[in-house]
Amino acid sequence: MDNELFTEIDHTQSLTERYLGLSWTKFLFSILFVLAVGIYIGILLFGDNSLDVLLRLESYEDYLKDEIIRLKQENATLQKEYFELKELDADN
Repeated sequence: MDNELFTEIDHTQSLTERYLGLSWTKFLFSILFVLAVGIYIGILLFGDNSLDVLLRLESYEDYLKDEIIRLKQENATLQKEYFELKELDADN
């Protein structure tokens, strides 16, 4: 009697219910949810507004700050040279 009950239950359950414990709708919803989260994380990591773009822009910002410092120093040197030449020119 018990054996008949178990075989009947096994035949009425779907494949996902037997092996995963989920109905078809819950299984499909879970699969879609996992895919959606995966796509969202992929866009966050590799899209137009991604972490990769942010890190590249921060690196470029550091480069530009260093370039500003270098150009200010070069400008100060050239201004000093200019005023020295202008002073020599005023003496003549």
